[in-house]
Amino acid sequence: MFRHMQNSEIIRKMTEEFDEDSGDYPLTMAGPQWKKFKSSFCEFIGVLVRQCQYSIIYDEYMMDTVISLLTGLSDSQVRAFRHTSTLAAMKLMTALVNVALNLSINMDNTQRQYEAERNKMIGKRANERLELLLQKRKELQENQDEIENMMNAIFKGVFVHRYRDAIAEIRAICIEEIGIWMKMYSDAFLNDSYLKYVGWTMHDKQGEVRLKCLTALQGLYYNKELNSKLELFTSRFKDRIVSMTLDKEYDVAVQAIKLLTLVLQSSEEVLTAEDCENVYHLVYSAHRPVAVAAGEFLYKKLFSRRDPEDDGMMKRRGRQSPNANLVKTLVFFFLESELHEHAAYLVDSMWDCATELLKDWECMNSLLLEEPLSGEEALTDRQESALIEIMLCTIRQAAECHPPVGRGTGKRVLTAKEKKTQLDDRTKITELFAVALPQLLAKYSIDAEKVTNLLQLPQYFDLEIYTTGRLEKHLDALLRQIRNIVEKHTDTDVLEACSKTYHALCNEEFTIFNRVDISRSQLIDELADKFNRLLEDFLQEGEEPDEDDAYQVLSTLKRITAFHNAHDLSKWDLFACNYKLLKTGIENGDMPEQIVIHALQCTHYVILWQLAKITESSSTKEDLLRLKKQMRVFCQICQHYLTNVNTTVKEQAFTILCDILMIFSHQIMSGGRDMLEPLVYTPDSSLQSELLSFILDHVFIEQDDDNNSADGQQEDEASKIEALHKRRNLLAAFCKLIVYTVVEMNTAADIFKQYMKYYNDYGDIIKETMSKTRQIDKIQCAKTLILSLQQLFNEMIQENGYNFDRSSSTFSGIKELARRFALTFGLDQLKTREAIAMLHKDGIEFAFKEPNPQGESHPPLNLAFLDILSEFSSKLLRQDKRTVYVYLEKFMTFQMSLRREDVWLPLMSYRNSLLAGGDDDTMSVISGISSRGSTVRSKKSKPSTGKRKVVEGMQLALTEESSSSDSMWLSREQTLHTPVMMQTPQLTSTIMREPKRLRPEDSFMNVYPMQTEHHQTPLDYNTQVTWMLAQRQHEEARQQQERAAMSYVKLRTNLQHAIRRGTSLMEDDEEPIVEDVMMSSEGRIEDLNEGMDFDTMDIDLPPSKNRRERTELKPDFFDPASIMDESVLGVSMF
Repeated sequence: MFRHMQNSEIIRKMTEEFDEDSGDYPLTMAGPQWKKFKSSFCEFIGVLVRQCQYSIIYDEYMMDTVISLLTGLSDSQVRAFRHTSTLAAMKLMTALVNVALNLSINMDNTQRQYEAERNKMIGKRANERLELLLQKRKELQENQDEIENMMNAIFKGVFVHRYRDAIAEIRAICIEEIGIWMKMYSDAFLNDSYLKYVGWTMHDKQGEVRLKCLTALQGLYYNKELNSKLELFTSRFKDRIVSMTLDKEYDVAVQAIKLLTLVLQSSEEVLTAEDCENVYHLVYSAHRPVAVAAGEFLYKKLFSRRDPEDDGMMKRRGRQSPNANLVKTLVFFFLESELHEHAAYLVDSMWDCATELLKDWECMNSLLLEEPLSGEEALTDRQESALIEIMLCTIRQAAECHPPVGRGTGKRVLTAKEKKTQLDDRTKITELFAVALPQLLAKYSIDAEKVTNLLQLPQYFDLEIYTTGRLEKHLDALLRQIRNIVEKHTDTDVLEACSKTYHALCNEEFTIFNRVDISRSQLIDELADKFNRLLEDFLQEGEEPDEDDAYQVLSTLKRITAFHNAHDLSKWDLFACNYKLLKTGIENGDMPEQIVIHALQCTHYVILWQLAKITESSSTKEDLLRLKKQMRVFCQICQHYLTNVNTTVKEQAFTILCDILMIFSHQIMSGGRDMLEPLVYTPDSSLQSELLSFILDHVFIEQDDDNNSADGQQEDEASKIEALHKRRNLLAAFCKLIVYTVVEMNTAADIFKQYMKYYNDYGDIIKETMSKTRQIDKIQCAKTLILSLQQLFNEMIQENGYNFDRSSSTFSGIKELARRFALTFGLDQLKTREAIAMLHKDGIEFAFKEPNPQGESHPPLNLAFLDILSEFSSKLLRQDKRTVYVYLEKFMTFQMSLRREDVWLPLMSYRNSLLAGGDDDTMSVISGISSRGSTVRSKKSKPSTGKRKVVEGMQLALTEESSSSDSMWLSREQTLHTPVMMQTPQLTSTIMREPKRLRPEDSFMNVYPMQTEHHQTPLDYNTQVTWMLAQRQHEEARQQQERAAMSYVKLRTNLQHAIRRGTSLMEDDEEPIVEDVMMSSEGRIEDLNEGMDFDTMDIDLPPSKNRRERTELKPDFFDPASIMDESVLGVSMF
């Protein structure tokens, strides 16, 4: 082929024979074999040049032929040719660069040998050797010139055009390879003439291309010897690199941060404080690779430098260790970042690069306990709180060995080395803090925030060390401190931390259990006795409780509730006293709200602990009956408190009620627990109604109605978000009852109707509830959806009357909601056909439910609802549309069918939506039940019996709730010709078949055949009117079909003309991208050329010591004109 055909003819022949429709070629095909093929193809090119580098590549045939062919293919409109040839050309260029580098080394060696020989004395000089060296140098010079010509041809012919190709993979190949050239042969390629291409391409639209730019630059900045050649590039493109740390592609952002870390190591003066701050805040990113890269940058910038005097402190420990200043620096950074709730994310970001610093718990402990040295500034209270929080996060990270919530994809399996490190760290933590923790608690016992964090440390202890290390006295000291804290504090967080600490220490596997259990029992005994004693005085009849008594009762109840959360306190029988307290609150109505809230919570814990005990062990019938009685009584109390005047009390009662109903629903018997059947509790209609009313009154409210704080001031943004989060939890609790069929599904109608109005706040919860209810019962879910629309319609009637404007925003909103509901049914009409049919049935009945008191000549009062119902017509199959239409006729009188006034438009539009089955029926192909597609291929296809069974089943579903007189309304589908409208002819979709043009001699009667003459009878007046209406409908249908056919013919004609003109889908690739591909435009980078002189030049390898006569490289800086101006491509680029 090469001998007898020109390159252009070869490319033309390849293009003709290539199957362009497939779109697949080896470089884009998936699978390990094709991946191996690509790597082998690239390796082959490198091996070919390496094996031929001494002779064959200089024969002026092979390389010229290959380069010429690749250059021609790289300009092809066929993507496969362009992609493959560009990859081959770039790999060929890389191989040639390697050859050029070897030639340069050989020339330098030859020159050095020549100089050494020539400098010898005349008597010792070997003239023959000098001649040989001169001859060798001349040959090397000629070879280098040849290589330069080849590289120039590839660079100008392929790279300059393809680095801005329309295909991202091609652009990425070019940038990746030019990075290799600059790194491999920096003397020739690492200058601004080539760096500019990488700088421009950093603005590329595609992430993979930007990623190749950054990885190419990383290879250059990693070598500190090349930094001097990158100074100008760094100054010009530094801002772009900094902005790429916020790239939407996380991989690009990670590599941009790593590149800035290399820039920082090469020269700290390059990055300004503002540049560094842009990277600092990324340590709090939710994407862990970005955060880890930012953490490494932060560590290199602030923590990796040591003062000379620190060298003498290396062996010191605690407060005097060199890490002390670094820990303080970490605390200062954490406080200045103003994200005080995210210490765990800061620790996780720096965990890989600063492990030694973050695990120096001895230093942290010394900073908290020891007095500052002379001249040293002590930590402030805020700094101590931050240090304790950071210390807790480091201990948690070391003990759990997984990142915080939101940073990881789940717990991974630890390696043997990681498990050993984890055990060693836990041992180190326990040995240090078993002794230090009581001292820390004693020092900060009155500070709630510090104590709450410190009390979490025992959760990560190895409790066996208390015994093996003879640390029992320190355990006793810890228990005493916890008891003192419980007595001093009433803050819920502190009390719950104490409760969790007791729970962590009360582990029966360890010998310290008895010691801790005795301490806990003594504490609970005191609290229970005190509570009973205070309660008697508090509830004495005839006396007004004072504030001091109420405070004592509340503080004791808070402590008991906090401990009951994590510990089984059943033996103290707390139900009776709490029930007495709550009942008194209902009777008197003056109980303080906080007492009621904690009494409800404590009683809830009592019931749950009793249920847990019954479930885990064999229980008697008396236990079940007692729990059942207590649970029912408690539900009645909560129901009473739903009507409390205090909102917080009502929210607590509602939340607990939803939890109780969920736990004691029929789900309690799952898993073979049939013995719990007596405990099943189903809420009555009044309770369901009260729960629903609470949701409507406290969840579906405007933001402005709930945005005032206690002092009358408007809440800040954080408080609004917290309030919204609380309301979302309340709604989710009720929706869970709907999903698990604890309450009736029709109660969801009041929830569903709020979907559009509160979409931003609760749209996801409501949509998920719809999905779950549809999975439970499709038909009942459809009934609930139509019920919600009916409720909205009735509300609109009550507000505006029956003569409302159908173009009003209220009515349009209901229609839009119906459209959204219709979309939730999906595309598979076969799965939802019964539900959709039942929805239409209920909608039709509602529309004709209220007759007009003015007589039949006026529309029914709810007729406008049909306009809303028509939004669901597209979800009906064609045969179902006919069935629903027949059912609609039952409610219509003959006078209704003749009406054309505006008030009757909803009926007309709904009828038309049911009759327009030709276009909408294309969806039935998805369900696999339509035979229209098969009739195109086979005229003799038989109707499916399965389809008929499905239709009959749907008809039964639609009629099961109708009266006995309606039993035949669906069976009329096949036989009955309606007196109002003849059966709509079946139109053939233009998607399946070209429209058939009618011949002049074909009348519409031939297309839509009427009944034969022997069936005709004398026509009365009504029948004549019906027949004329039918003729009008047929005529309109025929004209519509002809218009569709004409439009289709015009479209085909236009396409044929376009094809004749030679248009091709590949024409977009004919002119490689200029402004489409590059994100950087002329306006964006024109400032890069300010003061710069642009000049093109050929690839000119740097002169060796024997080539001093060659001209110096011309300065060629970052001029964007070469990619923005097509005229430049016609001249020499270098």
